[in-house]
Amino acid sequence: MIPLLFCSIIALGIIIERAIALRKKRVLVPEIINLIETIHNPGDIHLALSICQKNKGVFASIVQLGLENRQLPKDELKELIADQGRQEIRALEQGLTVLETIAGIAPLLGLLGTVSGMIKVFSVISQMGLGQTQALSGGIAEALITTVAGLSIGIPVLVCYNYFTSKAESLILDIEKFTSILLRKLGEFQINRNASSA
Repeated sequence: MIPLLFCSIIALGIIIERAIALRKKRVLVPEIINLIETIHNPGDIHLALSICQKNKGVFASIVQLGLENRQLPKDELKELIADQGRQEIRALEQGLTVLETIAGIAPLLGLLGTVSGMIKVFSVISQMGLGQTQALSGGIAEALITTVAGLSIGIPVLVCYNYFTSKAESLILDIEKFTSILLRKLGEFQINRNASSA
């Protein structure tokens, strides 16, 4: 029961932290989305950079990197943003492997308690026979309680793990969508700049 208690405390902490960290408005800052949609000329880039510096986070870091390296060729810039994106995405998925592990081991710990309880039952049977119902009930209760505790922790944690994984993947797709819009606009600025200098 003590390992199950530790698992439940750790899982609860991660669930609360992920519920706060993966809020859509916290990751996809509306101000930055609005900025990407309304940026029309290279003069807007300095304002965009200041907004990104003010709003720290995964999305802001990726957009800021794209804006700071806008002079690079489109393919290089795309690769740079993709690399940074892969690094930043880890922040969105932080703690999810721990949740997955707890969802897997909590029922197994419950099963371990069940086996332990049944060993006690058979030990009592071998020493006192089947007539000692009070002595038998302690081992049976231990077996049932640990199973219920393990499943009571494992099932909700698995649901939360799947929910947060899905939410993180959805946010990653949104980040990719908005960075693609930004890359397209930065590419247009480069084409216009090259055309005007030619």
